[in-house]
Amino acid sequence: MTVSNNTLAVEVMRAPKLKPANATFGIAIGVISVMTLAAIFAPFIAPYPPDQLDFAAVNAPPSPEHWLGTDGLGRDLLSRLIFGARTALLGPLLVVIGSTVVGMLLGLIAGWRGGWIDAVLGRVFDVLFAFPSLLLAIVAVALFGKGLVAPVIAMSIAYAPFVARLTRALIKAERTRPYVAAYRVQGFSGPWIALRRVLPNVTPIVGAQSTLNFGYVLAELAGLSFLGLGVQPPTPDWGAMINEAQAGIVGGHFLPALEPAVCVVLVVVAFNIIGEELSDRIGGEIPA
Repeated sequence: MTVSNNTLAVEVMRAPKLKPANATFGIAIGVISVMTLAAIFAPFIAPYPPDQLDFAAVNAPPSPEHWLGTDGLGRDLLSRLIFGARTALLGPLLVVIGSTVVGMLLGLIAGWRGGWIDAVLGRVFDVLFAFPSLLLAIVAVALFGKGLVAPVIAMSIAYAPFVARLTRALIKAERTRPYVAAYRVQGFSGPWIALRRVLPNVTPIVGAQSTLNFGYVLAELAGLSFLGLGVQPPTPDWGAMINEAQAGIVGGHFLPALEPAVCVVLVVVAFNIIGEELSDRIGGEIPA
């Protein structure tokens, strides 16, 4: 089967129109790039092993030997922040990938098929919306134990309905477009049109929303580690580092808690900026 030039022309008109990026967007990209590269190349750029103890330099201030100081056990904070970026970024990445894939598939089915399938999936989404993602993660930890796996699975389930509802609304709007009718007239099957033509048209908008979700998930997973339910010591993690540094705050040692908190804030804000900018650049309107 061949696709006519008219069909291609209509489809090109549906492609997102990008707008120029601003300086804030570039800075946010730079922050995420630095954090990502630090996580990937942590063994090569960290000045010390993350668990190396130095009892002669407990709670030491920044110095040429320890650029960001040390914690209550004499561990180099810069090294722990670099290695901590691995778990801090890996968890949200897995959640975003899982929730986006599952959510887009469910949203595609609900929006394209409609009818009772749409109604049933809509009720399932409503039930999942009633449970906060952090609460589901805590329940998962209680059932399956502490660590990163259980919270990631629970949050993937919790965030999937957000992606699914957005995808459903976009698909319902797209299926009434002229290019879809043109493909039907040419004899293309419904699943082929939905997967090969309609879904790619809505993916940029869904991707922008998933970028925003990354920041939310990172903050929640860091909070879970802060509560002692996520990544467990001695594995470096930003949330766990804040938890471990609580005792030192009473003694006036703020850096071990402040530095990982700043990293969390920077990454969350950067992803929010990127997500908002992508939404503006794509220029897509999210149906109600």
